[in-house]
This record gives sequence, C-alpha cells and structure tokens, in this order.
Amino acid sequence: MNHSSNKPLSRRNWLGQVTTASLGTGLLGVSSSSFSPGQIRGNDAGARVYNIRDFGAKGDGRSLDTKALQAAIDACNKDQGGMVLVPAGVFVIGTVEIKSNVTLHIASQGVLLGTADGKQYYANDAIPLHGDSTLEDGNVGLIYAVKAENITIEGNGTIDGQGAQFRSPSKDMPPPAGISGPQRPYHLLFHQCKNLTVRDIFLKDSAFHSIRVIQSAYVKMEGLHIHSRIIHNSDGFHFISSEYVHVSSCDIQTQDDACALFGSCKFVTVSDCSFSTRWSVFRFGGGVAENITVSNCVIYQTYGCPIKLRCGPGSRFENISFSNIIMKDVTGPISIGLASQSRRPQDAGKAPGVVRNISFNNIQATVVLPVPLPDAGFLSSYRPGEMHSCIVLNAMDNVYLENISFNDVKVTFPGGGTAEQAMQEVPKIAGEYFEIGTPPAYGIFARNVRGLSLQGLRLETAAPDLRPAIIFDHVEDAAVNGLSMQGQKEAASLLRFTDSVDVLLTASRVLTPVPVFLQVEGANNRNIRIDGGDLSKADKALGFSNGASEREVIFKG
Repeated sequence: MNHSSNKPLSRRNWLGQVTTASLGTGLLGVSSSSFSPGQIRGNDAGARVYNIRDFGAKGDGRSLDTKALQAAIDACNKDQGGMVLVPAGVFVIGTVEIKSNVTLHIASQGVLLGTADGKQYYANDAIPLHGDSTLEDGNVGLIYAVKAENITIEGNGTIDGQGAQFRSPSKDMPPPAGISGPQRPYHLLFHQCKNLTVRDIFLKDSAFHSIRVIQSAYVKMEGLHIHSRIIHNSDGFHFISSEYVHVSSCDIQTQDDACALFGSCKFVTVSDCSFSTRWSVFRFGGGVAENITVSNCVIYQTYGCPIKLRCGPGSRFENISFSNIIMKDVTGPISIGLASQSRRPQDAGKAPGVVRNISFNNIQATVVLPVPLPDAGFLSSYRPGEMHSCIVLNAMDNVYLENISFNDVKVTFPGGGTAEQAMQEVPKIAGEYFEIGTPPAYGIFARNVRGLSLQGLRLETAAPDLRPAIIFDHVEDAAVNGLSMQGQKEAASLLRFTDSVDVLLTASRVLTPVPVFLQVEGANNRNIRIDGGDLSKADKALGFSNGASEREVIFKG
C-alpha cells in the first residue's frame, strides 16, 4: 500500500531484489557443495541450522542485512523447516517475512535492529486494517507472517525497532525515518497464523505496537521482555480475533495498551506477568470476548486504568476472570462500560451489547494521582477525569451489566474528593474511563447492574474524601457481604443507593465516623435489607431523600 510520497517497495519488488546467497558451512557442518536450497538431504531434513552470516549478513550495525536474513528464512522454509540463527552482532534490517516451519533464534548477543530508513519497510495488502481509521493501525511489520504455521521466534537476543526515529520532533516536521502513522512497522506482525510461539526475546522501542496478532490460533507468548516507551501509541500485545492464546512469564513496560484484546478473542489465558504503562493494561473492545482468565499478575505504575472493558452494540463480553492481582500505583483501576448506542456510524442498527459473568478475585490495589512515567521518552499530560478515579461499572438506558462479582478485594484510594463532586451527575457515556469526569464515589460507582456480588471488600482512602464509598444507581439483585469502608465525618453518607431493588447487605463494618451509613434516594427502591454488622461509628444507620420510602428498607442491627 502507498500511504506517503515515499512509496514503500511492494512485496513482489522487494523479494525480487533478494538474491539467494551461497550456503557456507553451517553449525552442523553441512557445506554448500553437498546440497542446494530446497533439496532433502538425509535424516536431518527440517532440523538444520541456517546461520545468517553464511547468507552474507555482516552484523556490523551499519550494513543492511535484510536480504541475507530473508534468504536464510526462504532456504529454511524450502528445506522443510529448521532453525535460522542470528548469531552475535548487530544486524540492521527492514521488513522480513518469516515462513512456516521456521524457528528464528536470536543468540544472546544478537540484535535485529530495525533500520531508520523508512523506505526499507513495506506493507502487506493481505493483512487487513482494523480500527476506525488507518491512523489507528497498519499492516507493516519489521518481521511478519501471513497464513503461516509452526513459527517460533526465540532466544535471549534483542529486536530493536528504533521507535524514536518514527516520532516527529514537532507537528510540522516529518520523523527522521520519513514515515509515520500506519506506515510505521510493528516489531512482530502475524495474520491468520497457526501454532505461533514467541519466547524469551527482548523487544525494545517499537515504532508501533510491539506484537500484533490477527485472526490466529494456538499462540504462545512466553518469557518476553517488552520495553517500548519512546512513541505515543506503542502497545505491548495487541490480539485481534484470535483463539487459544496463552501469555505467561512476561514483563511489559509500554506507553499504550499493554495487552489489548479486540475483535473476537476466545480461550485466552494470561498469567505470571508484570505490566506498567501510561494507558491501560487489559483493554477489551468490540467483537465477542469470552472464556478468558488473567491470574497471578503484578500491575504497577499504570496511569490509564489497568482493566478496561468497552462493550458497544453487537458485541459480547462473557466468562472473564481476573484473579490474584497486585496493582501498585495505578489509576482507574477497573472500568466496565456498556452502551445501548454507539458513537460509531458502523454500529447503527446493531443489537445492544452484552456483558456478563465477569469476576474479580483476590485483588490488592493502591490507586494514586497520575504522574509521568519515569523512563518514558516524553512527558504525558492528564485529563481532569484522570485525576480522581474509582471502580466504575457503568451501563445505561435499557441495558444492564449482568453477574459481576468482587471477592476478597482491597483498594486504597488517594482521596481528595469534595462534597460538590459527590453530587455530580454521571453522564451517560460508556467511553474512556475519564470521560465521565470525577466520579461521585471514591470507591465503586455502579449503574445499571443486575446480579452484583461484593464479598470481603475493603475500601480505604489515603487522604480525606467527602464522596460516598459506594454508589448504587439502578442496581438489581445485589449481595454485599463483609464490606469494610472508611468514610468522613463531613461526608453526607458512606453509601448511597438510588432506585435499586433486591439488595442485601450483611456483616458490614464502618471503619471511621460517618453521619449516615446508607442514604436511600428515589421512589423506585424496593426490598433493601441490612442484616448485622458493626455500624457503631455511624451517627445514623439510614437517611432518605427524593421520594425514598422507609418501607422499602428492612434493617436488622
């Protein structure tokens, strides 16, 4: 594709420039005189090593080694597969295609360095664009594969995308590499691949997303270190409509979404990883996301909502579990949005989205005011809605979030909320978490939720906060047990329920003095029950306003 006046080479022209280098003596002692590429030679077919230096690669950090690397991959693929070896050295490359049955092994002191010459990258038209605009994604990879099987990229070496070369010094100037927007290369780009493994590599400074996987199956990402904070929209993992995906033992530091799941992603596990980013860690958007677990992860220095689900018309998010997660110094920290209508024209006429069976178990979180990431290549600005945040469960109109549960969750919030903020109306927006402005609760704001379970929840603030700990707005069928909350004497109430039905609170604990435990508002509340607990630090158990009736609350002290 051509996205600029500096037209990238087409794949056909590019591969036409690749010359087949002579094969020297490889690691297995096979010389070029004994075979030619594509010829089957004895019992080691499919298991040979192809050292890219034997194909003419210099590895001096200056010479362009794209042709040599591509020639080694082509020879390996034609010979029923094997290992392409990147030995010690710095090998400068442009776009390279990895093919079926090839293992690309980068030695510990080996570096694949993406060239700063934008003309050395090309798009693959077989890879579709995704998103609302071509400014949001592209189809250019430093290393890419299309409809390939049995691919592995491994080793303790490095793939360096030189992302700073693709960032414009100012709006009026092109970046040093000469290409920007969707023409920038991802570290790794895979489309409709099967049996894909990437492990142990250090992926550094991508010009775009680090790993983008589209419509692929049986994918493993293991032991990776991704550090990419040199350009604004540098995602870590970006999975689109992929199935049987497993991410484990990875350490990710990015500027944008650390692990995005878009389209229809199913049968996904993420475990034993650490994440830090300016934006979100787990971001869900569009399609059908189901049967997904995230467990045993550490999230730190994340200033854009660690867990963010945005469900619009025609989409469904179901059977998703987050468990055993530490969040240290984050904003957000959890935001789920469901809208009956979309701001996107292409969603017109679609049925409302569905969000159900989402669980959060054993989560410890410290929420803070956002600050610049210490190792980013530039400073980040923050919107007013990002300065104070809470757990947001937000549906609206005639749609409801269904069966959302929190079990054994402790969150400390920064505090600082005012009495004026406590009375703010939340706009009917299911967009980014900050678009609702400062939420009127410091802990949990839940609107249009049916089937809500809060078990063993503890909410505290590091500084005084005059907002309620929890607000229920049109919540139905809620069971709240073992709730411990910190409030303020100057606040109006600790809890506020508006037009909520069939709510049971048992074994609640008020940790600090408050004037009212529960303020009930509106004429449409029904069957609210309070059973047991320690409310001794509340001056009053109940308050009523805006047409709320005492008959709808059953209190057993």
